[in-house]
Amino acid sequence: MTPEILIIAAHPDDEVLGCGGTIAKLAGQGAQVHIAFLADGVGARTKQGVTDSSDSAESAADQASIEQRRQAARRASAILGATSVSFDDLPDNRLDSIPLLEITQRIEALITQHRPSMVLTHHAGDLNIDHQRVHQAVTTACRPQRGHPVQTILSFEVPSSTEWQPPGSGAVFAPNWFVDISATLEQKLAALDAYAEELRDWPHPRSRQGVEHLARWRGATVGCEAAEAFVLARCLV
Repeated sequence: MTPEILIIAAHPDDEVLGCGGTIAKLAGQGAQVHIAFLADGVGARTKQGVTDSSDSAESAADQASIEQRRQAARRASAILGATSVSFDDLPDNRLDSIPLLEITQRIEALITQHRPSMVLTHHAGDLNIDHQRVHQAVTTACRPQRGHPVQTILSFEVPSSTEWQPPGSGAVFAPNWFVDISATLEQKLAALDAYAEELRDWPHPRSRQGVEHLARWRGATVGCEAAEAFVLARCLV
């Protein structure tokens, strides 16, 4: 049976930053990898205090930015070999304004659709509120009930979010599961290039160099050329 894998991310680019090399590796091994985004990723950038006369222009600009980000996500997913990519429309950086039940139900619908045996998502301790809420909703949607398809849940790190949470302010990202991405690091970086507008200059952690250095360091800690690190929440074998 072909493995079904579901990546649940808050925003387009989180999937490449957190587990792009793993996506490429799993897809290369024949798994069906589905990527789902819950928030649009750009809505919070809307300028505040606009007048009514400029509302429609602002909305049109937002929609253009959202579509541009989605096109980047489609290019990235093709580079990584993902089977499908889907987009929801929850408000960017405002998932704390949405009832957890609503977010959970949307994730439950994705699980019903794809029946994944493995889910990869955000870490609970990320600084970004959307990442926190997505983690909480995934954990709720994947409650270990009889007949539930999800056997493994992994949390990934996102540069410029996970490591920016101050000590004591959230759960510490202490990885205990590593995936060797030595053979797929270049695919990860190529997919990252699809999100060129989201990248920053070195030494920002969300720069191309920062992402590669992190992969090299994670690899060095486990004895390989490059790796992605995760926190294992559950694994049923």
